[in-house]
Amino acid sequence: MKTIQRAFLAALFLAAPALAADGIAFIANLKGDVAVDGNPRPAILSELNRGQKIAVGRDSQASVMYISNGKEYVLKGPADYVVKDAEISGSTGMPPVTRETAWRTNDKVLVQVAQTSAASVRMRSIALPKPDTEPKLLFPTQGSIATLQPTFRWRAADPKASGEFVLLVAGHDKPVHIARVSAGTYRVPAKLLPDTDYTWTVTIAGNEVGSGRFRTLSHDALAQVEKRKPSDKAEFSDRLLFTLMLQEMGATQEAREGFAKLAQERSDLPELAALAK
Repeated sequence: MKTIQRAFLAALFLAAPALAADGIAFIANLKGDVAVDGNPRPAILSELNRGQKIAVGRDSQASVMYISNGKEYVLKGPADYVVKDAEISGSTGMPPVTRETAWRTNDKVLVQVAQTSAASVRMRSIALPKPDTEPKLLFPTQGSIATLQPTFRWRAADPKASGEFVLLVAGHDKPVHIARVSAGTYRVPAKLLPDTDYTWTVTIAGNEVGSGRFRTLSHDALAQVEKRKPSDKAEFSDRLLFTLMLQEMGATQEAREGFAKLAQERSDLPELAALAK
């Protein structure tokens, strides 16, 4: 999968000269009329290199975050700016506003963001899939999860039908938890173990809706998630970076849900909807 992703990214970068190689910063937010080196409408998360010029139109705005320290520069128009080694310099118009962020200590995530996430731009031309209405388990069914008390979700032929929920540690026959469930959701009352593989099933009227498998994050990773989780009113870039951190940690389903929420908020950034797929 990673090999395919790298090849896909290589093709994207060759086709998109506005995305600089070996970038030192990236675009963490933008609204309105923004251009980089004369190329209009850069993609959210596009890399920026030293010497590149950013033009921000009237009533428009862009945010640039540096990979090395997580410092964010908010650029408001009408104004022109230049990307320097460790700061953004304003050549005309309003000077940039700086903001220290908690992401300065998470360089791995910032590098991952700058090098890989811009691939979503190409996905904007992909047709939306038809809605899936088949009975199935919905969450969690793949990868890791960033909580020890997940809300399990599934879709049944009859949304109001009740059934049996069974949770096991992967490889064990004795269930960890069994419960009667309905309405397509269930939250286990006790916390799960960190860094552990689990499997779960839901059976309704003798028919198994599905079987899912997931892994809880490690204790340290969960502590990092709890520490960095932004509020719903936090800056857009903080919520974006947190979602990307979940993706980097392997909590792919939660990351997709995060991207979907951001996409609803920012319909002007179609890249987010692509990342939510």
